[in-house]
Amino acid sequence: MNLEYNTTRSKMLMPEYGRNVQKMVEFLVTIDDREKRLRNAEAIIELMATLTPHLKTIEDYKHKLWDHLYQMTDFTLDVDAPYPAPTPEMVFKKPEVLPYPQESIPNRHLGKNLEALLVKALAETDDEKRQGFTQAIGYYMKLAYTNWHKEPVHDDMIKNELLVLSDGKLVYETGGYRVHFDNRPAFKPRNNNNNNRNFKGGGGNRNFNNGGREGRDGGNFGNGGGGGYNKNRKFNKNKNK
Repeated sequence: MNLEYNTTRSKMLMPEYGRNVQKMVEFLVTIDDREKRLRNAEAIIELMATLTPHLKTIEDYKHKLWDHLYQMTDFTLDVDAPYPAPTPEMVFKKPEVLPYPQESIPNRHLGKNLEALLVKALAETDDEKRQGFTQAIGYYMKLAYTNWHKEPVHDDMIKNELLVLSDGKLVYETGGYRVHFDNRPAFKPRNNNNNNRNFKGGGGNRNFNNGGREGRDGGNFGNGGGGGYNKNRKFNKNKNK
């Protein structure tokens, strides 16, 4: 029995499809009949789609599978595919380098957005809106400090630094945002229970009278038929004798 080690095998160009698919692709390029080669290529594409179901969520995923098939043949596959054959330059093209802004930020720990907020606040002519901008900037500065130092910041520190940044034009009010309380009377749930019922002897302000019908009809619960039960009542054993 001859053992085959990975060191002696060919390099897998698309490891996510596995070694068996790689062997099928290697056999595919050896087929001379062009029509037969296309049929085998289509069968491999269906197998690749089964092995990678997450690709089906991508729009036109079959095009991506054909590109992978070409890539596994090292771009040597020659078939009449439904999509144009890709080139190594197209597949391995490096993305363009994104230009990184080289602007100098005076207060890096507060970020560049703070500069835009300061400009907007200083340009505001309405005093109330300007103060609102000031409070929002102070709150933003507190969040920025928390991200850097992982500890709470005192409002006086924010106030002093904001005065320096705005040349004394923006005064932060300590305490953060103003909280507006609702002066409307608090809602109290309606109590459906009659609190005036004072239960006496286990009954309440219900007058347990001997007239059972009168008690039921008039709201005073009677003793019902032979009068109410009184636990202090003394029974005369000789009554029925």
